[in-house]
Amino acid sequence: MAEYKKRNYFVRRKEALTMEEVIEEYIKSAKIASGLNTQRIFAAWDECSGAGPFTLKRYFRSGVLYVTLKSSVIRNQLSFQKEALIEKMNATLSGDPLFTSDNRTVGFIKELVLK
Repeated sequence: MAEYKKRNYFVRRKEALTMEEVIEEYIKSAKIASGLNTQRIFAAWDECSGAGPFTLKRYFRSGVLYVTLKSSVIRNQLSFQKEALIEKMNATLSGDPLFTSDNRTVGFIKELVLK
Protein backbone atom coordinates (compact mmCIF):
# COMPACT_ATOMS: atom_id res chain seq x y z
CA MET A 1 0.00 0.00 0.00
CA ALA A 2 2.84 2.37 0.73
CA GLU A 3 4.23 1.77 -2.75
CA TYR A 4 0.92 2.84 -4.22
CA LYS A 5 1.04 6.16 -2.40
CA LYS A 6 4.61 6.84 -3.45
CA ARG A 7 3.92 6.62 -7.18
CA ASN A 8 0.91 8.99 -7.06
CA TYR A 9 -1.39 6.97 -9.24
CA PHE A 10 -4.55 8.76 -10.14
CA VAL A 11 -7.47 8.23 -12.45
CA ARG A 12 -8.22 10.93 -14.95
CA ARG A 13 -11.84 11.83 -15.36
CA LYS A 14 -13.30 11.84 -18.80
CA GLU A 15 -16.06 14.16 -19.84
CA ALA A 16 -19.47 12.81 -18.97
CA LEU A 17 -21.61 11.54 -21.84
CA THR A 18 -25.36 11.89 -22.13
CA MET A 19 -27.52 8.76 -22.28
CA GLU A 20 -28.27 9.51 -25.94
CA GLU A 21 -24.55 9.48 -26.76
CA VAL A 22 -24.00 6.29 -24.78
CA ILE A 23 -26.85 4.52 -26.61
CA GLU A 24 -25.55 5.69 -30.00
CA GLU A 25 -22.07 4.40 -29.17
CA TYR A 26 -23.48 1.07 -28.01
CA ILE A 27 -25.54 0.65 -31.19
CA LYS A 28 -22.46 1.36 -33.32
CA SER A 29 -20.11 -0.85 -31.33
CA ALA A 30 -22.56 -3.80 -31.18
CA LYS A 31 -23.29 -3.40 -34.92
CA ILE A 32 -27.05 -3.67 -34.44
CA ALA A 33 -28.01 -0.50 -36.30
CA SER A 34 -29.30 -2.32 -39.40
CA GLY A 35 -31.60 -4.63 -37.49
CA LEU A 36 -32.80 -1.83 -35.24
CA ASN A 37 -33.48 0.42 -38.24
CA THR A 38 -35.49 -2.34 -39.91
CA GLN A 39 -37.61 -2.79 -36.79
CA ARG A 40 -38.17 0.98 -36.55
CA ILE A 41 -39.29 1.00 -40.22
CA PHE A 42 -41.82 -1.76 -39.50
CA ALA A 43 -43.10 0.16 -36.46
CA ALA A 44 -43.44 3.30 -38.62
CA TRP A 45 -45.49 1.28 -41.12
CA ASP A 46 -47.86 0.10 -38.38
CA GLU A 47 -48.19 3.60 -36.96
CA CYS A 48 -48.58 5.58 -40.18
CA SER A 49 -50.67 3.22 -42.28
CA GLY A 50 -53.00 1.91 -39.58
CA ALA A 51 -52.86 -1.43 -41.38
CA GLY A 52 -50.74 -3.22 -38.80
CA PRO A 53 -53.44 -5.75 -37.87
CA PHE A 54 -53.98 -6.56 -41.56
CA THR A 55 -50.29 -6.99 -42.38
CA LEU A 56 -49.10 -10.54 -43.01
CA LYS A 57 -45.45 -9.97 -44.01
CA ARG A 58 -43.00 -7.09 -44.11
CA TYR A 59 -39.64 -7.01 -45.82
CA PHE A 60 -37.18 -4.15 -46.32
CA ARG A 61 -34.31 -4.16 -48.77
CA SER A 62 -32.37 -1.45 -50.62
CA GLY A 63 -34.80 1.31 -49.71
CA VAL A 64 -37.89 -0.65 -50.75
CA LEU A 65 -40.51 -1.71 -48.19
CA TYR A 66 -42.47 -4.77 -49.33
CA VAL A 67 -45.75 -5.32 -47.47
CA THR A 68 -48.15 -8.25 -47.86
CA LEU A 69 -51.69 -7.49 -46.68
CA LYS A 70 -54.60 -9.79 -45.80
CA SER A 71 -57.24 -7.70 -47.53
CA SER A 72 -57.27 -6.65 -51.17
CA VAL A 73 -59.63 -3.81 -50.28
CA ILE A 74 -57.15 -2.31 -47.82
CA ARG A 75 -54.29 -2.85 -50.29
CA ASN A 76 -56.27 -0.96 -52.95
CA GLN A 77 -57.04 1.93 -50.59
CA LEU A 78 -53.41 2.20 -49.47
CA SER A 79 -52.08 2.02 -53.02
CA PHE A 80 -53.64 5.43 -53.71
CA GLN A 81 -51.75 6.87 -50.73
CA LYS A 82 -48.27 5.42 -51.40
CA GLU A 83 -46.40 8.71 -51.76
CA ALA A 84 -48.08 10.26 -48.73
CA LEU A 85 -47.35 7.13 -46.69
CA ILE A 86 -43.68 7.16 -47.66
CA GLU A 87 -43.36 10.82 -46.67
CA LYS A 88 -45.19 10.25 -43.39
CA MET A 89 -43.08 7.19 -42.49
CA ASN A 90 -39.82 8.98 -43.32
CA ALA A 91 -40.90 11.94 -41.19
CA THR A 92 -41.66 9.56 -38.33
CA LEU A 93 -38.28 7.86 -38.76
CA SER A 94 -36.39 11.15 -38.83
CA GLY A 95 -37.94 12.06 -35.47
CA ASP A 96 -37.15 8.66 -33.95
CA PRO A 97 -34.07 8.85 -31.68
CA LEU A 98 -33.28 5.14 -32.18
CA PHE A 99 -33.24 5.37 -35.99
CA THR A 100 -29.70 5.79 -37.35
CA SER A 101 -30.04 7.87 -40.49
CA ASP A 102 -26.37 7.55 -41.51
CA ASN A 103 -26.52 3.75 -41.81
CA ARG A 104 -25.47 2.67 -45.32
CA THR A 105 -27.40 -0.61 -45.45
CA VAL A 106 -30.78 0.36 -43.97
CA GLY A 107 -31.87 3.96 -44.42
CA PHE A 108 -35.01 5.83 -45.30
CA ILE A 109 -37.82 4.39 -47.40
CA LYS A 110 -37.62 5.19 -51.11
CA GLU A 111 -40.38 2.97 -52.47
CA LEU A 112 -43.39 1.04 -51.15
CA VAL A 113 -44.62 -2.20 -52.74
CA LEU A 114 -47.99 -3.54 -51.60
CA LYS A 115 -48.82 -7.18 -52.25
